[in-house]
Amino acid sequence: MINDNNKPTRKLEDSQKSVTGSHSAAKPSGWKKLLSKRWVFPAAYMAAAAIIVTILWMNSDTDKADKTSPAVSSVSSEQTDGASSPDAAPAVANGEALQWPVAKMDDMKTLIPFYDAAASEEERVAAMVEYPNNTFAPHMAIDLARKDAQSFDVQAALGGEVTVAEQTAKNGYEVHIKHANGLETVYQSLTDLKVKSGDKVEQGDVIAKAAQSESEPGEGIHVHFEVRNNGQSVNPTSLIAK
Repeated sequence: MINDNNKPTRKLEDSQKSVTGSHSAAKPSGWKKLLSKRWVFPAAYMAAAAIIVTILWMNSDTDKADKTSPAVSSVSSEQTDGASSPDAAPAVANGEALQWPVAKMDDMKTLIPFYDAAASEEERVAAMVEYPNNTFAPHMAIDLARKDAQSFDVQAALGGEVTVAEQTAKNGYEVHIKHANGLETVYQSLTDLKVKSGDKVEQGDVIAKAAQSESEPGEGIHVHFEVRNNGQSVNPTSLIAK
C-alpha cells in the first residue's frame, strides 16, 4: 500500500526539477544571445576583412619603399668602396697613362656614367641600371657611344695581355686585358673581335668593334668600359689624364 505522506514530496521534487530546467532554458547566456543576432556574423566578417586589408596595405607601402630607395641609398659599401676617387692620380702601367678606349673622345657621348657614391643624388640615380626583373644595380663602368650613333673601333686602353676574349649571352663579345700594377680593363658589348686570349696588345690597338648588347638594348651601339684596380672597380674618369 502506498504511503500518501510521500506523494507531496515527490511532486515537490518533480516540480522543482521542471522549474529549474525551464529556468535554464528561458535564460540563455549572453554569448548565445549575441550570436543569435543575424547581423553578428556579417559584422565580424567585415571587421576581419578590414583588418586584413589594412595589414596588406601597410606591407605594400613598405615593399614600395624598399624597392624605390635601394636605387640610391641601399647600395652596399662593398660595391662602392674605392669607386669614388675624385682626387686619384692618373693610372700608369709600364710608363703608359690610361686612356679612353676610343680614337677621339670628342666624337663620343656618355650613355651611362660610373656610379660614384660621393656624387649628387641625381648623378647616382643616373648611374643605376634597371634589369628586366625590376632590380637595380650600380653601374660600375662607363658606357660610351658615338654622337652620330654609328659603329666605331674599340681600342686597348693600356698595353697588356688579353685574358678573356669570348662571347656572352647578354653582353655580346667581351674582352679583358691584364696590365701592370694590378690594373685590368674590361670591354663589353663588342663584335668582330680582333684578339684572342693570350694575345699581347699595345695601347691603342684595335681589339673589336662596338655593338649592341641584349642586356642594354636601349643604348644602341656602344662600348661598356670598366677599369679594375686589384679587382675593385674604379671610376675611369678619375684615372685618365684630362
